[in-house]
Amino acid sequence: MSVFEAADFDHHETVAFFDNKASGLRAIIAIHSTALGAACGGTRMYPYANGDEALDDVLRLSRGMSYKSAIAGLPLGGGKAVIIGDPTKDKNEARLLAYAEAVNALGGRYITAMDVGIGPSDLPVIARGTKFVAGFDQPGKTGGDSGPLTALGVFVGLKAAVKHRLGAGDTKGVTVAIQGLGKVGMGLAKQLHREGAKLIVSDVNAEAVHGAEELFGAKPVSPDDIASVECDVFSPNALGAILNDRSIARMRAKVVAGGANNQLARDEHGVALKSHGILYAPDYVINGGGIIRVAGQIFGWADAEIEHRVLGIAATLTQIFRRADSEGVPTNVVADRVAEERMTEGPHAAAKAAE
Repeated sequence: MSVFEAADFDHHETVAFFDNKASGLRAIIAIHSTALGAACGGTRMYPYANGDEALDDVLRLSRGMSYKSAIAGLPLGGGKAVIIGDPTKDKNEARLLAYAEAVNALGGRYITAMDVGIGPSDLPVIARGTKFVAGFDQPGKTGGDSGPLTALGVFVGLKAAVKHRLGAGDTKGVTVAIQGLGKVGMGLAKQLHREGAKLIVSDVNAEAVHGAEELFGAKPVSPDDIASVECDVFSPNALGAILNDRSIARMRAKVVAGGANNQLARDEHGVALKSHGILYAPDYVINGGGIIRVAGQIFGWADAEIEHRVLGIAATLTQIFRRADSEGVPTNVVADRVAEERMTEGPHAAAKAAE
């Protein structure tokens, strides 16, 4: 399959393939847009069935990063990388250093960070071979752990959605069903509990569920039932494509607001949510705290500046909700339009949006 015929090809600026025989590295780096700055996005290591599957993933994810950075008002473009291989078996120093050279080959047009299969212990190895890396703890720089700020952004974004849809100024007494209790889901649960929300939780990790029960008085349900429980807000913080024909038909929430990536199985599921009277907080808007943290490290922003930008996610979502109401279109359509407008207008638009 030619790159140009790939379903997720969207006028990407660069799609680079790397094959290093000595280390066994096989990787693809996709730069979707540098209209607002150097492309930034994580590296994913995954045992893809074939090259076409890896290509589809990197094209889709890199485009998403362009939109995420643009909507967050960051001076960054969108890119992503995938390494073909099982991270539990195929990851080693030689392969990571070969990947660092692949990043260097793009001359600074792409800055990498963490993603599935590439964690905190891997980035320092990659950083030995390239300076175009961010999103991990580095001496003299703001911290790299994006989990807490992603959770903060989801919390304030969820509150903005609750205010718009339910007219409530806070989440006291609001029932929130949280799917996924990783760093973001558990951090969100803590903040919601502190404000007085009623929590329903689910995770494949029984220990995490038990912890939420003990700490927050959360009610546990099975992973199969979490999307359809009676609640005010459904908060997906685990799987992608969770919003599909089957789940939306069964959903009893009035709001969907969570940190998971790629929540809509297809773009038209935004229409389905709207037709069911469910307010959707577009995923790449509400979970922007992570890329804001990474940008802060790249540009040397103070922690106070980074937190200010994360708190601004609430205002961005409120603007999207109001525009969606006035134009009579789904919120994901409005979010895409805003991101595309900013990319078209260039860096000045991003700087103005971040003020």
